Amino acid sequence: MEIRISPQLKELVPDFKLGIIQYDHIEVGDSPQMIRGRLQTFQESLFFDLEDKPVTDVKGIAEWRDIFKKVGTDPNRYRPSVEAIYRRVQKQNFLNSIHSAADLNNFFSIQYEIPVGIYDLNKINGNIEVRVGLPEDEYMGINGRDISMKDKIVSGDDTGAFGSPYVDSQRTAVTAETKNAIQIVYLKPSLQIEGCEKLITSLGAMFTQVNGGTAQSFLVV
Repeated sequence: MEIRISPQLKELVPDFKLGIIQYDHIEVGDSPQMIRGRLQTFQESLFFDLEDKPVTDVKGIAEWRDIFKKVGTDPNRYRPSVEAIYRRVQKQNFLNSIHSAADLNNFFSIQYEIPVGIYDLNKINGNIEVRVGLPEDEYMGINGRDISMKDKIVSGDDTGAFGSPYVDSQRTAVTAETKNAIQIVYLKPSLQIEGCEKLITSLGAMFTQVNGGTAQSFLVV
């Protein structure tokens, strides 16, 4: 499988880069108490941090709002997924446990202030291109809504768009039946290559500690 960033997107956001982590032979199930506890504790701590601080002042969120603007997405209307989580936490509407893969995905997103997507690899057809959405790009989101992805950053395969730092699709969602997955880490443009490599290596190690299997990671720049 090839994963690339479209030339148009690179032209709009020259520092755009992705961390890719491929997982094989994983076991997705209920999150262990340690993960549920860490997710809850982290959200409680973040809630107090955000009492006197606008969400848009968070560095990672500010960077991703800027990326959205550059590609033609209004971040006040369509927020980066990490901002949506932070706003939930600010209202004390904490995330509930979903399963071991989704919970870790959300934990990584909150901790590192970036959107992170995880997808069932067996539901992806062909190569992946991360690009700016076209008028025909739309899908049923994991939030249960039909979403137009025009002028939004999307990940697409031979079937069409399936993921985004805005909201992901139901088509490629990870479930308890997922055995192979791919995680797209939407890195901060300001993070240097060495820091990016350390980050995705760390995420892969933590994910496999909980879900088993193996992890292979690389950058797409």
